Amino acid sequence: MLARLATKRLLEVRQIFRQNHQTSRSFSTALNYHLDSPDNNPNIPWEFNDANKGKVKEILSHYPSNYKQSAVIPLLDLAQQQHGGWLPVSAMDAVAKVVEVAPIRVYEVATFYSMFNRAKVGKYHLLVCGTTPCMIRGSREIEDALLKHLGVKRNEVTKDGLFSVGEMECMGCCVNAPMITVADYSTGSEGYTYNYYEDVTPKRVVEIVEMLRRGEKPPHGTQNPQRTRCGPEGGNTTLLGEPKAPPCRDLDAC
Repeated sequence: MLARLATKRLLEVRQIFRQNHQTSRSFSTALNYHLDSPDNNPNIPWEFNDANKGKVKEILSHYPSNYKQSAVIPLLDLAQQQHGGWLPVSAMDAVAKVVEVAPIRVYEVATFYSMFNRAKVGKYHLLVCGTTPCMIRGSREIEDALLKHLGVKRNEVTKDGLFSVGEMECMGCCVNAPMITVADYSTGSEGYTYNYYEDVTPKRVVEIVEMLRRGEKPPHGTQNPQRTRCGPEGGNTTLLGEPKAPPCRDLDAC
């Protein structure tokens, strides 16, 4: 009885989501999870193209035949590159067939890692770090500046298809917080790059956007001219020379 009620309720919730999706074309993109739509549903045929079928075999060759599922991440990345920088559910199903697992096992991976985009993204996908060090240093203001300047919500794509804004958890540059990364698909999804921009301010991220719009390549790394990489602003104040070596130990005295 409880199972039937739960199933009925789940179907009702899904129907509500579908109705909302029909009234807002950007609904699934804004929420960044899968809802059936004309360009993203399991009934759309999808398979690796001829050029990538050889790459699939090469990827699988790195794993024992009874551990094909270990190839899920590189195969998802290959599928995403083939599909223009995002993963429709039919592509995830195709990967599941290749590695011979239930589709849910592939969904679990694709929904965990933020490198996989489950909705369309812009040619420049701007990802704001939202973890504690960056948040303390103003990442919320960084995201607000980007969304306001571009006139979009999180995970929406601008009308010209150039930009989208998302969030990524810790990217490992806490000492240069706050930071963003730009997933650059401007030259195609194959061989895309992730470029880090650190020590950013609301003003600087807007400047970076406009430089990208003009086809320029902003310098990667820290955006603070007073710093060199992750060094202290203004330069080192200690450890200015080679440290003295420790005195040799007299092994004969032991």
